[in-house]
Amino acid sequence: MSLQLAEQYEENEQYDKAYEEYKRLLAKNPDDLSLLERLGHTAMVLDKKDEAAEYYSKIIEKDMTNSMAYEQLMDIYVTTDKYKYYVSRGNLHSIEHQLEHAINDYKKALSHAEDEKQMITTRFVLANLYEQTGRNMKAVDEYLKIIDHGDVPPEVYLKLANLYVKEEALASAIDILANARKSHDIPAIKETLAQLYLKNNQPEKALEVTDDEMMKIKCLLETEETDKAYDIIKKIEPQSRNNAQFYSVKAQYYFVTGEYDKALECVNQYDNLEKNSPLTYQMRALIYENKNDDFNAHLNWGKYNLVRKNKDIAINEYLNAHQLNEKDADLVATIAILLEETGDNIHAVEFYEKLAKLDPKNKKALEKLADFREGLGDYRVQAEYLEQLYELDKRNASVIKKLAIAYEKMKNKPAATEFYTKYLELSKGANDYEQVKAKLAKLENTAIEEDEGLIDKIMKFFNKD
Repeated sequence: MSLQLAEQYEENEQYDKAYEEYKRLLAKNPDDLSLLERLGHTAMVLDKKDEAAEYYSKIIEKDMTNSMAYEQLMDIYVTTDKYKYYVSRGNLHSIEHQLEHAINDYKKALSHAEDEKQMITTRFVLANLYEQTGRNMKAVDEYLKIIDHGDVPPEVYLKLANLYVKEEALASAIDILANARKSHDIPAIKETLAQLYLKNNQPEKALEVTDDEMMKIKCLLETEETDKAYDIIKKIEPQSRNNAQFYSVKAQYYFVTGEYDKALECVNQYDNLEKNSPLTYQMRALIYENKNDDFNAHLNWGKYNLVRKNKDIAINEYLNAHQLNEKDADLVATIAILLEETGDNIHAVEFYEKLAKLDPKNKKALEKLADFREGLGDYRVQAEYLEQLYELDKRNASVIKKLAIAYEKMKNKPAATEFYTKYLELSKGANDYEQVKAKLAKLENTAIEEDEGLIDKIMKFFNKD
């Protein structure tokens, strides 16, 4: 019993024997996709289409992106089973990301569905496809039709409720899940319903539904029953010390009771367990607002929006914070970087200049300012920034070379010669060593007068009497 023997049978067109040999091999290796493919092909040759369909279906069970298997199923079902044909074609279009074609295929499959199970399955896929293409209300229609059939899985109700929430139809989402509890009174339905009640400013209703202690605390805080909320906090605290959500609700308790420093401590504990969560910055911002600390409030709203990818809003919050404290170098650096990332380079340079004044040893600020001045052709000021960088690190070959080039452009031969020489001393073996060496030799043998620079020339022009 071997693969080579089966292949030999197939090569000799002894397909019956090849087929039996492949089946024996598959019994030993049931997850072997290549064997399943060979069996599917051989079954087709032997006109055993039902068996071929089983093998290609098994391939899809193990690899849902296998386009060959879908194509083979389409060939099998094209004249025998229109429902399965269109389902196979729809699946093929789905994995090829041709969702509109997939939708059309599933609509055709629906018209050929022979029983309730096929109809429900097809509508479920259709709803998902509509959701993927942004047609939420079309998806809602399909889910509603599924629910009309009666006995459906709870996932349908949850999907439908989620779509209503996306469409800001909170009351409809609540109605759907309230009805779902009649047949599926399970934690997923109950807790999602409780969350929706709370979101809809109905904490009393949420409290009636939920079995979750954290949710109960939130509901009690919303109804100002702080003592009851604290009782639950104390009860669950021993087993909740590694639960980030516990610290968020505990912070909420201290926030509601006005104990803002304790609330901040809880937020820090939450952050230790849930790093860089937008909720951390949101909670801090709200606490600082109530402490009348506008600087830290704006700072945390900035961080909150940055984590949520709302970069423009984040910049605006950071600028508001900067107006309240212009001496915070970290904040100035953050603003400069964000402005540069959004393409506002002129404004970014202003903040790099502020950063260089606040922190004269900030290498990033000096590098950015030197590059900006080089772009303007202002080599004199570029050289000033590069000189500051050189003083911070006298073995930085890149800075030394830039200084040499800047002085050469300014036609300051002594300074250019000095820094080209320093570069060669530091960069033996560098790719550009010989090139710089030749440039230095040429410079030493060339008589040049120092150029006053483009900016100086322009200033002199405008200062003429």
